[in-house]
Amino acid sequence: MVMGALALVSEAAAASPVDGSRPNIVFILADDVGWNEFGFNGLDPKLTPHINKLREDGVSLDNFYVHAVCAPTRAAFLTGRYAFRTWSDWRSEDFGKPSYLAKLGMKLVKNKEDEETRRIHGLSTKERTVAELLKDAGYFTSISGKWHCGEWLPGQLPMGQGFMHQYGHYGWGIDYNNKCILHNAPARFVVYDWHRNQRPVYEPGYATDLIASEAVNVIANHRMTQSGKKEQLPLFMYVAFNAIHGPLEEIPRYVEEHGKRYAALKCLDDAVGRIVGAVDESGYKDNTLVIFANDNGGLREEMNAPYRGTKNTNYEGGVRVPCLMRWPEKIKPGSTNSGMMHVTDFYNTFATLAGGSLKQEHKLDGMNMTDVIFGDAKSKRNEIVFEVSGSVRFPAIRKGDYKLVGKELYNIVKDPGEKKDIAAGNPKVVAELTQLVEAYGKERPPLTGMDRLMSPALPWVYGQEENENVAQWIKDEVSKIRATQPQTWAPGTTPWPQAPKDGKIIYTGDGR
Repeated sequence: MVMGALALVSEAAAASPVDGSRPNIVFILADDVGWNEFGFNGLDPKLTPHINKLREDGVSLDNFYVHAVCAPTRAAFLTGRYAFRTWSDWRSEDFGKPSYLAKLGMKLVKNKEDEETRRIHGLSTKERTVAELLKDAGYFTSISGKWHCGEWLPGQLPMGQGFMHQYGHYGWGIDYNNKCILHNAPARFVVYDWHRNQRPVYEPGYATDLIASEAVNVIANHRMTQSGKKEQLPLFMYVAFNAIHGPLEEIPRYVEEHGKRYAALKCLDDAVGRIVGAVDESGYKDNTLVIFANDNGGLREEMNAPYRGTKNTNYEGGVRVPCLMRWPEKIKPGSTNSGMMHVTDFYNTFATLAGGSLKQEHKLDGMNMTDVIFGDAKSKRNEIVFEVSGSVRFPAIRKGDYKLVGKELYNIVKDPGEKKDIAAGNPKVVAELTQLVEAYGKERPPLTGMDRLMSPALPWVYGQEENENVAQWIKDEVSKIRATQPQTWAPGTTPWPQAPKDGKIIYTGDGR
């Protein structure tokens, strides 16, 4: 929770333009899917029929932006703040990778057990999350799926950040079947990472299916507990899939016909269909805002066509993603909205819909978009800061029609594919945007808490408290998998990608 005196740093939550309703909010986030990998954007419609139905029933935002990688986007959504403000442009696992640490002038350190270990990094408890905001506004708050904003300290886990219910995994990406994750820095072996209400849980099955089942159960249990109550508690449910992030191993269906990636995508579509179906069958349909979005671009450029770039780059293919919204009678079916929006805007928008307060200590970058989404207003957003100095990616900013990526300049309106660098012919625009992004960079706070070290260096399970008295079944499961892993690596090689050079990153076969 936010500490210290509260200060008004953004507009107060205004009256909702949708009849003062306090809707249930279901936010579904996919992982690493490319722009054109959905049926409504060019892929075979048979692969994503349920997501296509959301598109038919609601609005598609075609000028919606995120950050270039999983964790920054998730942190920006949770806080309403650009990732650099929380140092979430650095992922927690990066603080155990020598090539990443070198970018910050740091080296691997040893814990008191004399083991090389990870410096602990995650979303600060001083941040006020959207879950805390909505909980304070009287919502029941739930997360099912991927967290990726810290995997160790209790305060940096979901239930320390405002969620009343938690299910899923904390780290960047698990094995969908055995629920283990490569503790990829600096140790090279797996750790168990599957939890309910921040206790380890053993549940056989495919992660995408299990996340959907949990979400369906949350909806059913909420309906049951609220039934008959005069004043019903609205529901905020964040369903954060790891699909279709790698590693993609055994997928339970569709592989023979579609191959692994698109089999995983079709399983994700099944899951979305089940969740939306549960909303509708529960009687919540007419008073529920359902949102579906993706956290960053796909891994290869052809997945993001017509846009240039990939995940981990600040070209359009890395940061412009599909976003759909459905709220019957409030949003026109089959409509398109071209207003510029950023994932941080959900914070202010949800606060307005919920009647929550935007009074807080930290500066917000989000904007209230209710009049844009539900009315005819034009977006007030004219700029987006994707990256500032101090990250592993080039500083990047969009202002109006122009976008600066490193030293390159593009007119996004005339050239959305970023095919022609016009920096040489527009020195004044380059200078203005360079000065602006440098000014934002000076707002990056000091990096603190890096003296906190993970101990043991190779835990059995993520979660500091969960690792203290580890059940034998976890040790047996993890030991069995570790025995099959490579015990040594050639000098200079690692099972994870190295830090980007010249703004580029080399991906390995695990999909990262």
